[in-house]
Amino acid sequence: MKNLLTDIAGVRVGHADDTKLASGTTAILFDQAAVAAIDVRGGGPGTREDALLDLANTVERVDAIALSGGSAFGLDAGGGIQAWLAEQGRGFRIRDAVIPIVPGAIMFDLLNGGDKAWGRFSPYRDLGYQAAAAAAGGDFALGSVGAGLGATTANLKGGLGSASATTSGGIKVAAIVAVNAVGSVTVGDGPWFWAAPFEVNGEFGGRGLPQAFTPDMLKLRIKGGPAASARENTTIGLVVTDATLTKAQAKRLAMIAQTGFARAIYPVHAPLDGDVLFAAATCAKPIEPLVELTELGMVAANVVARAIARGVYSAAALPFADALPAWKDRFG
Repeated sequence: MKNLLTDIAGVRVGHADDTKLASGTTAILFDQAAVAAIDVRGGGPGTREDALLDLANTVERVDAIALSGGSAFGLDAGGGIQAWLAEQGRGFRIRDAVIPIVPGAIMFDLLNGGDKAWGRFSPYRDLGYQAAAAAAGGDFALGSVGAGLGATTANLKGGLGSASATTSGGIKVAAIVAVNAVGSVTVGDGPWFWAAPFEVNGEFGGRGLPQAFTPDMLKLRIKGGPAASARENTTIGLVVTDATLTKAQAKRLAMIAQTGFARAIYPVHAPLDGDVLFAAATCAKPIEPLVELTELGMVAANVVARAIARGVYSAAALPFADALPAWKDRFG
């Protein structure tokens, strides 16, 4: 186990980003189409193919998931991933037609200091294609890469994180999250992560929680302060398991797992956020549908919280004036 999304067999991750643009895309590809669902809780989401994932609709499996910066422009990243998959002959088959199924979600990073004067067409379709072409199993970078390159939080540079775990029954679950929250991932102005109770092996600094909480630590800290905008923030991610799930069970997994956002971000699911979590199942191992699925959701929520903290912990500050510091810049 590498503590990454690619600990799930048959899952590949690729990044493409542009430092001058200060934005990027992350592609998650499945070797075999995976059962998938979505849970949306933020007040300002931006998604692609979310209606397809509704339980009432026919298609159950997806070929890839796109996570991107760029706000609504970033939805083009899914088209780039789709184009790469089409070249490989991957997709949903209707007689002689093959359509790659690529849901996605985006976050706002248009005001982070990068050069967004890209002309008539945004670069996100090309970034999506490049991310798909780069996707591989094994290790991949965390922090200020891919969809996490332009991410920020209320007080620190955001980023892209990942984590994994195994249930008592041997079911694997892993998460990947791009953290661009309106709230804070750390407690007050200190180095402690809200996700500290779930940390494994000092994966985000091992600082634990403060010995005591003060009212100042619990006060509202949001990106933009009184001028905060409903379109400027979003945490987006995906949990994947090797359990055999139906589409309805994948939806339940996404719902339980998104409680991990609340374990790691303060505040969360606000009208100022567009928080979205996908869930996917590669269907390699059977699972008991009540107790085991409940445990899977519990572990998945912990994994999501850890991935969020790892994303901020691993981030590097953007090279622009007035850029937010990274966690390691402040706390080493």
